[in-house]
Amino acid sequence: MSYLQRVMRPDETVRHWGQLHWVIYVPGISLVASGAIATTAALAGVSGPLFPIIGFIGLLIGPVALAGAWYKRATTEIVVTDRRILLKTGWLARRTVEMNMDKVESVDVAQSLLGRMMDFGTVLVRGTGAGMEPLSKIAAPLNLRNSITVR
Repeated sequence: MSYLQRVMRPDETVRHWGQLHWVIYVPGISLVASGAIATTAALAGVSGPLFPIIGFIGLLIGPVALAGAWYKRATTEIVVTDRRILLKTGWLARRTVEMNMDKVESVDVAQSLLGRMMDFGTVLVRGTGAGMEPLSKIAAPLNLRNSITVR
């Protein structure tokens, strides 16, 4: 059972479960791929002192970046109910934010061209007095926005 399922009230109904898009893995995948290519080039005898260094760095840091992205995606929960918006990040050091639906003034969605093609973007919820921090690299941001703005 997720954290947000435990804190929801019995009379609340879930409108939308949000999550981070898989695009957060791209930096780690790029590091691993460049490390593998550089290592292969160095083992094949391509001259140059940078190939072994780039290969070592990419194959060392890439898996760490992938693990960090996995941790971030696995420990981030976004839920829109009929009464509030709930956000939880982290596992050992947990951070939770919630905003009542009657306090929401506007919901902004920003998507790049690549974000529109792959269906991810940044969602900013503005409320009376304060707002939530921008939620970046969110999968299906328009669905999230629509679930918030529907009354």
